[in-house]
This record gives sequence, C-alpha cells and structure tokens, in this order.
Amino acid sequence: MSFHFEGYVIVSADGMLADASGVMPDSLKFAGDKLFFEQALDGAALIVHGRNSHEGQPNSPQRKRLITTRKIKALTVDPEMPNATLWNPDHASFEEACAFADVASGRIAVIGGPDVFEMFMERYDTFWLSEAPHVRLPGGEGCFVDVPKRTPHEVLSSHGMKPGTPYLLDAAHDVTVTPWRPARSSV
Repeated sequence: MSFHFEGYVIVSADGMLADASGVMPDSLKFAGDKLFFEQALDGAALIVHGRNSHEGQPNSPQRKRLITTRKIKALTVDPEMPNATLWNPDHASFEEACAFADVASGRIAVIGGPDVFEMFMERYDTFWLSEAPHVRLPGGEGCFVDVPKRTPHEVLSSHGMKPGTPYLLDAAHDVTVTPWRPARSSV
C-alpha cells in the first residue's frame, strides 16, 4: 500500500471548525475555500472522516470514504452510502479498512473531526489549514483535540510540521490556506 496523506480543515480565528451546537456555520463557508476543498476531494482515492463530518457536495456520493464510528466492530459497507465503509479503529487497522474498501494507493483526504485528525497526525504529508481570520466561534468545537488550549499552529508544530507559503482563497474576507508539512519533507 502506498498512500499520500493530506488533512483539510477551515477554522475560525479562534481555531474552531464548528459552532457551539457542533455545526459548521455559514459564516465559515467561503466560495474560494469550497472550490479548493472540492477539487482536492475529487482527486482523492479515499476520504476519511467521523460520523459528524461530511462535505455535502454534488460529487460526494461517488467518493470512496471511511467513516469512523464506535457503533460497529467489523468493517461494513454503510447501508446509506454504498461507497462508504464504516470503520471502528479499535477493531481494524487503517490498512485493513483500506483493503476492505478496495483502496491500495493514492491520496487519502482526512477531513475531520478532531479525533480523526489526531489519528493521522504522524502520517500527514500535507495538512491544509484554511483560516478565516474575521470569524470567531466562541464555545465552538476546536479543529484539533487540544484546541482551544493551544492554537492550531501550535498543535501542528508540536507534531513536527512547518508552515509553507499561504495561498489567498478569498480576498474580500482574507481567507487563506497554508500547507503544513513535516519538517523532514522538502516539498
């Protein structure tokens, strides 16, 4: 198996990916980021996320995915989404889940939530951190397990990742995406 791991998240200025009710609010949705995210997922061999994360895009049903859940033990096809495998990481390895989903290589897009991002923290080749600096979500859900105790930048740095050059996704709202890569990476 040969995989390239990439993480994707957009966060508010206070590091949140969802509001206090656990929902990604419209204030955190921007056309430029949506386009970047959609194009990235269209090129992924497999998308990995938790039960509460889903991109809800036109191509979503066609994308192969692993959905983490504690409600099952054995790997199984999601009865509501035939391209999705339900995966309990306590009972099967990532590699076993990929074999079950018939994915042996390619780009793995990890799209959250915090526990799912954490599972792959030592495997990311790139973590794409989109930031909306003018949005605040007090009491929201942090993008990583340690947020808000630490900033998203501090969490990524603590895992040996370094930021690259940010790209502007939405000039009107100063929304950027920054590729974070392991210090060992020269790309």
